[in-house]
Amino acid sequence: MMLKPCLAALLVAALPLSALADGDDGRLGLAGLLSGKNKEDLPPIILSAGMPLADAPWVLQSGTYYEFEIQGDGSQELALVGPEFFRAIWIDEIVVEGLEIRPLGLDSVEFDEAGEMEIGFVAIKPGRYYLKVPGSTGETQRLEITIK
Repeated sequence: MMLKPCLAALLVAALPLSALADGDDGRLGLAGLLSGKNKEDLPPIILSAGMPLADAPWVLQSGTYYEFEIQGDGSQELALVGPEFFRAIWIDEIVVEGLEIRPLGLDSVEFDEAGEMEIGFVAIKPGRYYLKVPGSTGETQRLEITIK
């Protein structure tokens, strides 16, 4: 009769170990992918007439949470498009002047005047993507993004 309670206690004690059996290295906190341990900050994207968007391409890791800022200087009405990239990520939130927006998806953003927004997302689908100023042909107006 004593065997059943002992087996039950043993199973309950071993249950947390089964979570590590799937190869999880335990680096994520209780919030999983949204855990602070899984977060990386990316360099900002600068929207300014005739200026490069970024200093270097982005290389991202699938499953990692990233945050970046888009800063528009108001020198010109400028947009940023990247529908394939926005479909390859899960957007947690977009913050504009303290307002948090939680969209289901995104195709582009546009700055009619000077301002700043921050986007938090999880990279999901591996591949090569871009963000660019629509209608531009120069390489400096395009940010190459690779998700591994």
